[in-house]
Amino acid sequence: MSAPYQTSLQLKTPETAEPEAAKGLNAAKEALGFIPNMYAAMANSTGVLATYQEGYAKFRQESGFTPQEQETVLLTISVANDCGYCRAAHGTIADKMSKVPTEVTDAILDGKSVPDEKLGALHIFTRCMFDTRGKPEKADVDAFLAAGYTERHVMEVILALAVKTLSNYTNHIFHTPVDEAFAGRR
Repeated sequence: MSAPYQTSLQLKTPETAEPEAAKGLNAAKEALGFIPNMYAAMANSTGVLATYQEGYAKFRQESGFTPQEQETVLLTISVANDCGYCRAAHGTIADKMSKVPTEVTDAILDGKSVPDEKLGALHIFTRCMFDTRGKPEKADVDAFLAAGYTERHVMEVILALAVKTLSNYTNHIFHTPVDEAFAGRR
C-alpha cells in the first residue's frame, strides 16, 4: 500500500490567508487564545473554514446535546475517521472542558463499549450513522430514541458528521501536527 497523500499547501496565518479566512483565524485566536493548526490548514479554503466554524458553533450552541454528549458524538466520528488530530483535540476537550468521565473517553478512543448507558447509546447510534452513511435501520433509531434522544438529535448527529468530515479530511491531507494544547491525548 502506498503512503497517504500529503498536500503541499502550507498552514495559513492571519497575514497569509485571504481576508475572509483571516477573519476566521482571528476569531479562533480570540475564542481559544491560539490558532489551532487544523484551522490554519482549513484556511486554505475560505469555504471549508467558514462552513466548519459555522456548523461547529451551531452544533455546540443549538444541538440540544449536553457538552458530554457533544464530545461523545465528535470523538466517535473522529475515531471512526481515524483522525489523530481530532482524537487528541476532542479527547483533551472531553477531559478538560466537557468533563466527560475518563472511562467513557478512554472507551471511545480504544474502540470499547462505553460504560455509560445513555452515552453508550449515543456512541452506538453515531457510529451506526457513520457506518451506514446515514441510512440507519428503524431498530437503530428506535434504540436511540428509547435511550432518551429525539428525532431532532438524529439531525444533529448528521450536522456533526458533516462538520467532522470537513475537519478530519483536512487533517488527513495535511497530516496536521497536533497542537501542544492537545498533546496529552495524542
